[in-house]
Amino acid sequence: MSVYDIVFSPTGGTKKVTDLFTEAFCGQSTHIDLSDHSMDFSAFSFNKEDIYIVSVPSYGGRVPATAVSRLAQLKGNGARAVLIVVYGNRAYDDTFAELQDTLKAAGFSCMAAVAAVAEHSILRQYAAGRPDAEDGKELAAFAAAIRSKLDSPSGRNPLTLPGNRPYREYGGVPMKPHAGKACVHCGLCASKCPASAIPAQEPSETDTAKCISCMRCIAVCPRKARSVNSALLAAAGIKLKKVCSGRKGNELFL
Repeated sequence: MSVYDIVFSPTGGTKKVTDLFTEAFCGQSTHIDLSDHSMDFSAFSFNKEDIYIVSVPSYGGRVPATAVSRLAQLKGNGARAVLIVVYGNRAYDDTFAELQDTLKAAGFSCMAAVAAVAEHSILRQYAAGRPDAEDGKELAAFAAAIRSKLDSPSGRNPLTLPGNRPYREYGGVPMKPHAGKACVHCGLCASKCPASAIPAQEPSETDTAKCISCMRCIAVCPRKARSVNSALLAAAGIKLKKVCSGRKGNELFL
């Protein structure tokens, strides 16, 4: 049996959660980066004997559309999947329902799930520093419980996850990163953008129709040349202060 982690993590929070979980679950795994726009995801065909840890962030209570389209190309062939949804201390709403439906349609058998908190990818003041040491201990305990279920003869009980169908509407985030005067057109942001929203020929530009506001371009820019509108950022911080303040916990679904 082999373990694979299939992760969409533009700014690293979802991968941090996945790494903590996977280390406790199996020690090591084969990584598949769903944010790599250069990969042919239709070429992946999986084995029923193996385990697949599928991790996505929650964007407005939904799975990022880019991740959905790439997961839909995979060939699950009845392989067992552990679902991880990571959210920035607000709520995950219908993310589990959409992720489970997407994976079932791709041929996966959904066995267990984890909801985990990581630092908000846009409003970094919320859930700052998470996952932290306390989260790591909890994720390790979740990993042990899931491993026990998968090793048990009765471990194929149907998995019930929260979420509504139809899913909540998501119109995207109005904050689209743009490049400032410090941009030297190195092209790193264009090569790393999960949605191919930055033209390679003109990396100081942003195709706002394609941009999913994942903030990866800001995270990877070596000159800190990309940013979002500061007034919009401040307004969003005030709007979400009530629902994002206070420590929210992680959850296990078996």
